[in-house]
Amino acid sequence: QVQLVESGGGLVQAGGSLRLSCAASGSIRRINAMGWYRQAPGKQRELVAAITSGGSTNYADSVKDRFTISRDNAKNTVYLQMNTLKPEDTAAYYCNAEIITAGCRGVYWGQGTQVTVSS
Repeated sequence: QVQLVESGGGLVQAGGSLRLSCAASGSIRRINAMGWYRQAPGKQRELVAAITSGGSTNYADSVKDRFTISRDNAKNTVYLQMNTLKPEDTAAYYCNAEIITAGCRGVYWGQGTQVTVSS
């Protein structure tokens, strides 16, 4: 069984920084793309950033030049460094990964971590 566990959310003032982490565990043979999504109250879940196993990245326009996604393949962990945070970044942030286990490929989600940015 595969689990994704996020950490690093919290309350921060506008202009501040936070670093989110997401560690995958279980019977993992390979992790393909990993990403971060967020969902604010009353809004749809949206992609924030994604990274392939080779390190290629893409970002939502709203976070470009402020957020950086990275991963440590040896630790099965993905990170999201968030700088110059704005109140509109307030949301629950979810980790996502495409993981290959013994004979199966599936998409897994973490439980979410809350990020609140005060003005």
